[in-house]
Amino acid sequence: MSRKVVVTGLGIVSAIGLGLEQNIHALQNGHMGIAPIKYLQTRLRDQFVLGEVKYSNTELKSILGIAEDELVSRTSLLGILAVREATEMADLTVDELKTCALVSGTTVGGMDLTEQIADFGSEENLREILNLHPCGDSTEKVASYLGIEGFVTTYSTACSSAANAIMMGARLIKSGRADRVIAGGTDALACFTLNGFNSLMILDNEYCRPFDRSRAGLNLGEGAGFIVLETEDVAKPNKALAVLSGYANANDAHHQTASSPEGIGASLSMQKAMEVAGLKCADISYINAHGTGTPNNDSSEAKAICNLFGESNPPFSSTKAFTGHTLGACGGIEGVFSVMAIQNQELYAGLNFSEADEDSNIAPIVQYEKSEIKHVLSNSFGFGGNNSSLIFSKI
Repeated sequence: MSRKVVVTGLGIVSAIGLGLEQNIHALQNGHMGIAPIKYLQTRLRDQFVLGEVKYSNTELKSILGIAEDELVSRTSLLGILAVREATEMADLTVDELKTCALVSGTTVGGMDLTEQIADFGSEENLREILNLHPCGDSTEKVASYLGIEGFVTTYSTACSSAANAIMMGARLIKSGRADRVIAGGTDALACFTLNGFNSLMILDNEYCRPFDRSRAGLNLGEGAGFIVLETEDVAKPNKALAVLSGYANANDAHHQTASSPEGIGASLSMQKAMEVAGLKCADISYINAHGTGTPNNDSSEAKAICNLFGESNPPFSSTKAFTGHTLGACGGIEGVFSVMAIQNQELYAGLNFSEADEDSNIAPIVQYEKSEIKHVLSNSFGFGGNNSSLIFSKI
């Protein structure tokens, strides 16, 4: 369990860009990806803004060399793009990919595809379509496209799915069950998701404002984020970007969807992650907060940060004002952002913030800035109080 786990590859697709370069450029320049609905076929088109990936399924298939008539969910397409970029950055060979483990998180799975099909036709067609619907199909599609034949599994723990997938990847390496793991998450927008969150009354029809006193809800998004994890002795020279030094999951068992008002689960996950990393509060340079923009979530997370760090909390912000809330993919996307914060020694702005809550009285950073970054804490908190925290550290 003493094996050091390093990050050697990053792959991402989100509302602010296709690939790492476009995403970082948008973060550095404050370019938000949330916009009026263009691609999702929904009756709520004129009511909300979303963080859509700015490519149609036809265009994504063309980029990947997949035939137009092949049934592949958007969730799978986004995941394939991100994993391909991550493995190319890590310089993995065909033989190395073959023995890789793949752990992916998602909530939507193939729902974006199956809900578009009004007429299932024959029993044979119905069977084929239903095979594409489960969460695990997107993981299998990624594995098949990349030629991955090692351990493959899927996590679906709401919005902490990708973070838990990354945590699982670290544990596979630490326990000696794998030397190399591709981990993260992918989720596409679907009408079911939009309608579901609308029924919960936690969507904002304007741009979301994480941690702002006037916040009224979240903006849904889509995308994929994956990282390549390797043992230090297996990683190729000069490929290590950061160390995955800490990780933890805690459940506050408070409510089916709401976070506990006191931030109990969030406090526990952050504290345990720091214990795993052997770090103290003063060591954390930046927190990539879960920060969905809902009144409950942000209040709970802010209180958790205050509970743990006191008055000397580190700089923090939520990048969901750029990408939207990508649900099962957010831990992977924000894991990529966390590693790049270390690589580029930079902090990303909390967009649309103007005034702090009276009860927490803490504010995210509001402008992009350069800073010394040694340890980044990334939070992903899911429904049911499934709270996960990851810590990435400078090499």
